[in-house]
Amino acid sequence: MHKQIFVNLPVRDLKRSMTFFKALGMSFDAAFTNAAAACLVIGENIHAMLFVKQFFQTFTEKPIADAHSGTETLVCLSCESRAEVDELVAKAVAAGGRAPREPQDHGFMYGHGFEDPDGHIWELVYMNPEAA
Repeated sequence: MHKQIFVNLPVRDLKRSMTFFKALGMSFDAAFTNAAAACLVIGENIHAMLFVKQFFQTFTEKPIADAHSGTETLVCLSCESRAEVDELVAKAVAAGGRAPREPQDHGFMYGHGFEDPDGHIWELVYMNPEAA
C-alpha cells in the first residue's frame, strides 16, 4: 500500500490561494474541496489541504502562526530539472508570491523557493541523479 502525505495549511482567502496554485500548473481534487477547504494535488501521493483559518482552528487548540512573521514549516518539493525549479519560482512570483532569497547552487543540488500569498515557504530542489 502506498502511503500519502497531506500537509495542512491555514489560508486567509481560499479562492486567492487556489488561483495562485492553479497559476503554477497545479490542480485541486474536487471531491475534497468546498468553501472551507481545498485539496491541492501536488503529486500522485502528495497533497496540501488548504483550510480557511476558522476551519483550520478546529483542528488545534494552539494559536495559528502568522507565516508572514514567523516560519511554521518549510515544504520542500523535488523537481525534474533546474529549469523546472526556476520556472515554478517565476510562475509563483508572477502569481503574487515572493522569492525570499536567491537560488542556492551546490553543484550536485540546486534549489530555490517561494512564499505563497499566506507566507508559507515552498522550497524547490533539483538533485542530480548521478550525484546520488
